[in-house]
This record gives sequence, C-alpha cells and structure tokens, in this order.
Amino acid sequence: MNLVESLERQMVKSDVPQLAAGDTVRVHVRIVEGERERIQPFQGTIIRLRRGNGINGNFTVRRIASHGIGVERTFLLNSPRVEKVDVLRHAKVRRAQLYYLRDLRGRAARLKERR
Repeated sequence: MNLVESLERQMVKSDVPQLAAGDTVRVHVRIVEGERERIQPFQGTIIRLRRGNGINGNFTVRRIASHGIGVERTFLLNSPRVEKVDVLRHAKVRRAQLYYLRDLRGRAARLKERR
C-alpha cells in the first residue's frame, strides 16, 4: 500500500491552477492522430469539479459547439494528455455542480463574473 501511495504522489501535477465551478477555462489537450500529435484547446465552463481526489481528480467542462449543440468533456486533472489549464474568468455561482446550465440557452446561460 505504501508503494502505491508513493507512486501516486509522484504522478500528481503541481502546476494545476485553483479551479472552481463556473470558471471559464481553456484546457489544452494533446491529441494523437495516427503518428502525428498536436495540442487542441477546449474552452468552456466548468460545470462539475473534482470528482475523486488525489490522482483520480477530474472535472467536467461544457461548451456550446456550432448550431447551439452543447458538448461536455471530462478531464483527469493529472492526465499526461492534459497539457495545461488556463483560467480565463471566474463566475459567481451558488452551486457545486452546475447541471442546470444544460437546460439554458443563450443569454439565460450567462454567469455573473466574480471580481
């Protein structure tokens, strides 16, 4: 058991910014296409944060793609595929999970910025 805990401590990233539900983030993800590898940004609002702790911590980001279709993606915080996470803005929210944003469209889905 001690060996597993020491391996987990080595794998945990130290450069992860302070994240909260409602934050607008840009997650840079490493994409492998055949033999080529590139970094693709995924920008959206965090609707769920830190399911699991330690090395298994993850968060879900939701964005509106073309034609108003919502796309949600769950990222492991300590995954080697996640290059970096940039926090663009913080929002003022009163919930830990923002699942209600799935039902809202347009201006109704806006969140007030926290200053």
